[in-house]
Amino acid sequence: MSPSDRPLRVLLVSHYYPPHVGGIENVVRQEAGRLAARGVDVTVLTSGERGSALVEDGVRVVRIAAWNGAERAGVPFPVLSPGALPAALRWARWADVVHLHDCLYLTSWTAGLAALLTRTPHLLTQHVAMVQHPSALVRGVQRAVYATAGRALLRRARAVLTLNATVADFVRAYGARPERARHLANGVDTELFRPAVCAEESRLARRRLGLPEERPLVLFVGRLVPKKGYDLLLAAHDAQAGYDLVFAGDGDSAALAGRPGVHHLGALASEELAEAYRACAVFALPSTAEGFPLTVQEAMASGLPVVTTDDPGYAPYGLDRSQVLLLPRDAEALRAALTALAADAPRRERMGRYSRDHAVEAFGWEEHVIALVRHYREAA
Repeated sequence: MSPSDRPLRVLLVSHYYPPHVGGIENVVRQEAGRLAARGVDVTVLTSGERGSALVEDGVRVVRIAAWNGAERAGVPFPVLSPGALPAALRWARWADVVHLHDCLYLTSWTAGLAALLTRTPHLLTQHVAMVQHPSALVRGVQRAVYATAGRALLRRARAVLTLNATVADFVRAYGARPERARHLANGVDTELFRPAVCAEESRLARRRLGLPEERPLVLFVGRLVPKKGYDLLLAAHDAQAGYDLVFAGDGDSAALAGRPGVHHLGALASEELAEAYRACAVFALPSTAEGFPLTVQEAMASGLPVVTTDDPGYAPYGLDRSQVLLLPRDAEALRAALTALAADAPRRERMGRYSRDHAVEAFGWEEHVIALVRHYREAA
């Protein structure tokens, strides 16, 4: 069968993939499943505790055995086994196009090298710019990686897809050809992530999650690492606050232990996470250098008022700043905003309505996948 007679073959490459919980892996799972539903032949190359290859929900998932000990120190960087390059060569040779997710990881370096050796075109989605990690060593390693392997991947990519203006500037600074840079927002499942249909549904969700039923709840979703700003939320909260904090994510859980009015749900699968959004009254994410992360999109789709960092990466989305609070990364500013929102239910309702309407209009997965297929065909 000639290439024109068979389905388009795409190799998606991600450092993690569900059931591992995180933003990039959730995006890749959505892309993979929705591409497959459109008739694209999809293989995902990722890491795992053990090597394996099996079909999951119509998508072929190839997991390379990897050591993941660095994640326990807040550095999500799986170290692949020696079988990574042979597997990447096999699947790059099979593919019409290779789609790398983020140029920081060994999975992308390996698959990018395989694409070069097999002369398979590759695209790259860059999710974030430089992460301001508290460790000078980690920051230095990031700079070194982006200046070497990252630059090579960005330079050779047939298209570089970015989520916001900050990351677009970053990839151009590190070698992406300006004429190949494209803005492509992540999609969000607006059927899974939806508002509670009534107050009773929200109360039941709180009960199932073991959360208080009467207090306003402010939800944080993400790993408990400093770049996400969980420490700022803790600093902004005290026993007299008019709201409780709810954290969904893994990481430094000891920092949350024993604090009054603070609840830790741990890492949640997508269905449980959607219920957590419906259980809460406000979403807060004072992160840094993330632009417009997927969790903000999920919160908006769930009809929550959003309090997050004033990042230039939000500019392409045209948000109404009276309806989405974009604040400096400052505990006092957070305290004032969250206290005011907790005491003003009508304002929360207005902001939540705006969030939902904007998400339905701007973050459709179908539009995202149609654009992806177009980029793939142009590259291949």
